[in-house]
Amino acid sequence: MFARAFRALDVPLGDPSEVALLPTDLTEIRPLERRVDTLLRFTVPTGQFLLLVEAQGEADSDKPSAWAYYLAHAHAKYRLPAVLLVVCHDRRTAEWAARVVPLGPSFWAGSLTMSPLVLGPDNVPVVTDPATAAADIPLAALSAMTHANDPSIDAILKSLAAALREIDEEDAHVFAELTELGLGNSQALDTWRQLMTLDLSFFRSETSQRLRDEGRTEEVAGSILRVLERRGFAIGDDVRDRVTSCTDLDVLRGWLDQSVTVATVAELFEV
Repeated sequence: MFARAFRALDVPLGDPSEVALLPTDLTEIRPLERRVDTLLRFTVPTGQFLLLVEAQGEADSDKPSAWAYYLAHAHAKYRLPAVLLVVCHDRRTAEWAARVVPLGPSFWAGSLTMSPLVLGPDNVPVVTDPATAAADIPLAALSAMTHANDPSIDAILKSLAAALREIDEEDAHVFAELTELGLGNSQALDTWRQLMTLDLSFFRSETSQRLRDEGRTEEVAGSILRVLERRGFAIGDDVRDRVTSCTDLDVLRGWLDQSVTVATVAELFEV
């Protein structure tokens, strides 16, 4: 009947060889952690909208569906139009992210389409001059994010750090946090954290402590995964994401102790 309905709507769908009735309850029984890098609400003369910002270091075939989930969930939760901005560290990743990705079937691709805005090396200039960075700190921060893999990244970060010394502490803190998020997992992230922890002495001590704590949580999370891999366990994406996204150092240390003796990966989280 529904196949006939498609033809009545002039949708080019052939006769199906099989139709399976699936459960209609789409409620997620197990909590699924989904975190967008940054979520902002903009108020402009024409109204309000949501801006979801993702830092992307490489092409990832799982991302388009995850991004679509973020947009749909944010729209349903806040009842506002939503826009996705992807910040990329290299030209190839930017070209990949800028593709229009239809998530609907070929005969009606428009039912769901992913088309993010993309910032990358091609549309953001390199800012290495401290005076230029001081004159336009938002541009300097975007330069750091989009040129994270560029040979000049150290000079970009130092120029931005110098510029942040000259502005209000609260504003500097915001730009420092956004830059950190935009650098993703690039090697430049370590350089930026060192600059923020050591060079910018006007930052509050709890900020520096948080940066150091985050570094420790990443190390412990990596140790957990390495122990499990060395013991021959297959680590699924859900386990990897749960371990790497955990920010509680005490919990991670408990998991690390467990990883040495557990019989299954599932036992890891029973501590």
